[in-house]
Amino acid sequence: MDVPGGVHGTVDAGFEPVRDAFVRNFGERGERGAAVAVYRDGRKVVDLWGGVRDVDGNEDAPWEPGTAQVIRSATKGVAAAALLLLHQRGELDLEAPVGAYWPEFKAHGKDGVLVRHVLTHRAGVPALDRPLTPAEALDPDLAAAVVAAQAPFWEPGTDHGYHAQTYSWLTGELVRRVTGRAVGEWIDAEIARPHGLGLWVGLPEAEAARAGRMGRIEPPPTAPGGLRTRPKRNVAQAYADPASLTRRAFGAIDPLPDENDPAYRAAALPASNGIATADGLARFYAALTGEVDGVAPLFTPETVDAARAEASAGPDRVLVVPTRFGLGYMLHGGASPLLAPGSFGHPGRGGALGFADPESGIAFGYVTNGMNKGVTADPRAQALVTALRAAL
Repeated sequence: MDVPGGVHGTVDAGFEPVRDAFVRNFGERGERGAAVAVYRDGRKVVDLWGGVRDVDGNEDAPWEPGTAQVIRSATKGVAAAALLLLHQRGELDLEAPVGAYWPEFKAHGKDGVLVRHVLTHRAGVPALDRPLTPAEALDPDLAAAVVAAQAPFWEPGTDHGYHAQTYSWLTGELVRRVTGRAVGEWIDAEIARPHGLGLWVGLPEAEAARAGRMGRIEPPPTAPGGLRTRPKRNVAQAYADPASLTRRAFGAIDPLPDENDPAYRAAALPASNGIATADGLARFYAALTGEVDGVAPLFTPETVDAARAEASAGPDRVLVVPTRFGLGYMLHGGASPLLAPGSFGHPGRGGALGFADPESGIAFGYVTNGMNKGVTADPRAQALVTALRAAL
C-alpha cells in the first residue's frame, strides 16, 4: 500500500496485527499522518509512525519518530492524573468542596460541588452563559473567574454531563490553588519530565517545531469492519442545535480557537490542548500503572482502582449517548471502547486515544493530524485497538 512518507517503526513478534491495521488506516480510513505506541509491562512492544507531519503536507515533510500532535480531550486523562496525584500525596481531598480550595467557586449554589464531581463530570457547569473568546480562554485567571461565577445547569452531584471545555479551568484552577503553580508547569515538573514523556500541556517554544499541523479529514461514510463514522440522528441533532447543552458545552470557547496557532499551543488548557507523541501518551499510561525504565509508577494500586471505579454512568447530558466515567477517566463501554472491561483512559475528539489496561499490562497511545467528526470512538483508533486485542 502506497503511504505518503511511508510507514516506519517496529513491532515485537505477535503484535504484527497492529502494524497491519495501522497500514490499512492510510488506505481505508483516510489517515494522513499518525503514530501508535504500545507498552506491555513497562516495555515498548509497538512503535509505529507514518504518513506526513502536517495534514496538508507532503512527502517532503514526513512524520518522524519524535513528531507530536495536539491530542484534544485525551489531555483530560493527564489533568485527572494531576488531581489524583495531589490526592494521593495528601494535598487534595476528593470529598472536599471545590470551594474549600477556591472560595469564589461557591457562587450560585455551587458550594456543594465536590472535587470528585469535577473528575466525574458531575459539577453541573459544562457550559457558560457567555462563551469565552479564544483570547479570553487563554487567560487562566479570567477564565477561572467566569467559571466560578457560572450558575450550574443541574443540581451538582445528581447527574453527569461531559465538561468538554470547562474541565480546563476546573482542573487547572484546583491545581493552582493547591500548589501555587500553573497547571502546565506542575504537570511538566511532576509527571512529564520525571517519566521521560514527550507530552506537554503548554508547548515550550523549544519543542514547537516538532508539532505537526492538524486539520479535518473526510473518511469513507462506513469504515471497513462495520465501524460507524457517522453519528446517530439524535446525536447529530444535538450538535446542530445552537441552544442544546451539547452545542453550548463544546462552544464554551467561541469561535473555536485555531489549534495550529503557536499562542494556543503554548497555553495550558488541560481539557483540550495537550500535545504529545504517541510514545509520550502510551508511556504516560504505562507510568501510571507500573514501573518504566526503573522509575516507580505514578499511581499506587489504590489510586489505580479509584481511577477506574465507575462513578458516572448512563445517558450523558452533553454527549447524549450513555457514557461511563471513573475519576477523570472514560471507562470501557459503547461510547468509548477500550481494550477490556478493566481499561481506563481518554479519547480526544476526532482522533487521539490513550489508555491503560492493568490486567494485561498494556498501555496504548495513538495520535494523528487528521481529525474526524466523531467524539469518542474514532474508527482508526478502534481498528488499532481491535488488532491489539486479537494479538494478546
